[in-house]
Amino acid sequence: MEFFPTLNPNVRRSCAIIWFWVSLLLLLQNSRGVLSASNYLIGLGSYDITGPAADVNMMGYANMEQIASGVHFRLRARAFIVAEPQGNRVVFVNLDACMASQLVTIKVLERLKARYGNLYTEKNVAISGIHTHAGPGGYLQYIVYIVTSLGFVRQSFDVIVDGIEQSIIQAHENLRPGSIFVNKGEILDAGVNRSPSAYLNNPAAERSKYKYDVDKEMTLLKFVDDEWGPVGSFNWFATHGTSMSRTNSLISGDNKGAAARFMEDWFDQNGVQSTYSNKSEANEIPRRVSNIIPIVHANHHELLELAASFQSSSGKPATRFLSVARRVRSALRLSDKPRFVSAFCQSNCGDVSPNVLGAFCIDTGLPCDFNHSTCGGKNELCYGRGPGYPDEFESTRIIGDRQFRKAVDLFNKASEELKGKVDYRHTYLDFSKLEVTLSTQGGGSEIFKTCPAAMGFAFAAGTTDGPGAFDFMQGDDQGNPFWRLVRNLLKAPNKEQIDCQHPKPILLDTGEMKEPYDWAPSILPIQILRIGQLVILSVPGEFTTMAGRRLRDAVKTVLTSGGHGEFNSVHVVIAGLTNTYSQYVTTIEEYEMQRYEGASTLFGPHTLSAYIQEFKKLATALISGQSIEPGPQPPDLLDKQISLLTPVVIDMAPPGVKFGDVSTDVPKNSTFKRGDMVTVVFWSACPRNDLMTEGTFSLVEILHGKDSWVPAYDDDDFCLRFKWSRPSKLSARSQATIEWRIPKSAAPGVYRIQHFGASKGLMGSILHFTGSSSAFVVA
Repeated sequence: MEFFPTLNPNVRRSCAIIWFWVSLLLLLQNSRGVLSASNYLIGLGSYDITGPAADVNMMGYANMEQIASGVHFRLRARAFIVAEPQGNRVVFVNLDACMASQLVTIKVLERLKARYGNLYTEKNVAISGIHTHAGPGGYLQYIVYIVTSLGFVRQSFDVIVDGIEQSIIQAHENLRPGSIFVNKGEILDAGVNRSPSAYLNNPAAERSKYKYDVDKEMTLLKFVDDEWGPVGSFNWFATHGTSMSRTNSLISGDNKGAAARFMEDWFDQNGVQSTYSNKSEANEIPRRVSNIIPIVHANHHELLELAASFQSSSGKPATRFLSVARRVRSALRLSDKPRFVSAFCQSNCGDVSPNVLGAFCIDTGLPCDFNHSTCGGKNELCYGRGPGYPDEFESTRIIGDRQFRKAVDLFNKASEELKGKVDYRHTYLDFSKLEVTLSTQGGGSEIFKTCPAAMGFAFAAGTTDGPGAFDFMQGDDQGNPFWRLVRNLLKAPNKEQIDCQHPKPILLDTGEMKEPYDWAPSILPIQILRIGQLVILSVPGEFTTMAGRRLRDAVKTVLTSGGHGEFNSVHVVIAGLTNTYSQYVTTIEEYEMQRYEGASTLFGPHTLSAYIQEFKKLATALISGQSIEPGPQPPDLLDKQISLLTPVVIDMAPPGVKFGDVSTDVPKNSTFKRGDMVTVVFWSACPRNDLMTEGTFSLVEILHGKDSWVPAYDDDDFCLRFKWSRPSKLSARSQATIEWRIPKSAAPGVYRIQHFGASKGLMGSILHFTGSSSAFVVA
């Protein structure tokens, strides 16, 4: 259709130009209207960070005998980015790892700078650990944290750095207009105080302000894409990642990693249907195909006949790509929608245990001593019990499920929208010699100092989540002559250090131990991230319940004072174990009791006061718009790292056996019920040859039709366990045992179990392989 048909060509051309510019202005105006509907750009990402599943010591319990030998479920880095369309942005990464590492943070920031310039720096990037004690160690740079892993483990380090970078890249590439909602609620049965005698030493007036001796509140963010709807959630809740015990050898994200997997699967199965109004989207097949593929067969006899036609396959060569492609949640099978990402982040968990039944003596079954957590004077007999006791896997599931259910409730009911600036402040501080100004009773002030790092005798006693050995005891403020003698062989503290750390009796003077390089950190980062009325305090350690309360209250007071109305309804959360790790932070009253947490408060009795003082400075700078001095840079000790972990030399199978061959198959013509355990053993090779990043070692497949095998469960599933073993430490032979506890939600049908692995030849070549069990029936 032609406009202005009666006008001469010149007039028509002029009118067409005017019409073009009017249309363009209208389009731009409409575009601004769309953008203004969202306060922020949001993007989320997730990537595999599962480390070596063999030979490497687990990080957390400092138990030399806790060596990885398989996978309970895989670990991930989950990230969100929130940006003002034309302004500031912040990044938060949650790791299924024991804690953040200064060296990891340094190397991630170097990669981000190479890729994005100054868009992402130490100022606006936070990297936080969930505090699982079931992940491979060796990725921190200070000696005291890598002694039990026989030094630095490059494989552990690299996979975490790679995964963080990839999760941030995904989040960056997913940045789109969206909204963020915040919600809060209590979980009453997911944490108890494991050092109640220390908590009770806090002032009675202060304790009376709180109903519980641990924080019960979860704070959740709901991320909603303007086009796709909900795309993720992050929440903060305080409870230790110690549902899995100090004897567990399977890589696991513990209760918080489990909760994240439960929620991501919940959304894929249910959330989509309740979120999208479009019927075709609601009926789309979720990634949990085993729950929705209809298996229609006439009777059980026909299923058995069908299963009998699929005998175990001998091991055969494969490509690494096959392990990735066959994953249930493989990115290769995702639609163009953003992946739903859910993270369960850590907070002030210092004295909070998930072992909610209490601590009992394993010899008598009686409760442990209240003040010292001992049994007949021995701390190694006192253990906390989780809700699934004596099954640690069940305890992990239950505590994860309790967090997951509360998160779903908060997610579905979230209505308070975050609005306002995106901002941040960050600085490095030398905690070995900070001056702290404290008020005195007479209205004046007095200056105190923090100390070089040191660990007390009660540190070696461990906790009720994982007791130590020998004759150490929580609550020990004296020490003993024998261990002082041992200590002095390493480094005897001087009088100034002893006085500074008092009443802590020093077992390890780590802050002054420098050979062959630093044993403990001294320069630490502190950071505030702001997203509207949400403020995140990034702390490089484990704050106890009351220490965290004091810090939050101090920052909140600064933010709400001085007529800053934008902070009247501010939400302040603590992100624990963030950017680096420096153990515990207690109140001064808890420090006096010298239980495990006080003995592990590295920088002396005034550590918490130093944090409060310096965070108040950051908060003041945040509300005034002032910049903050960057502070001294922490060291990069990568070139000084020492590793004593022996490499994989060669893998071998018995004569006439191929890698991937089945050693122990399912019984012939077998039928299993939901709740049964299916076990298959394969001839395998060391999992350190290939971490199977974004892939899987184990896979359960379901038969669709008469000849199509569909992935149903893999390494990411709570019900499937991959266990690796060798007959002796120096043996080149090994086996993989795959155990599948058939879930109640499993569809009836014909199944088989498949194993993926990689072997190392004499010349160092890596060959990937796979093998499958005989088929069996689930009725």
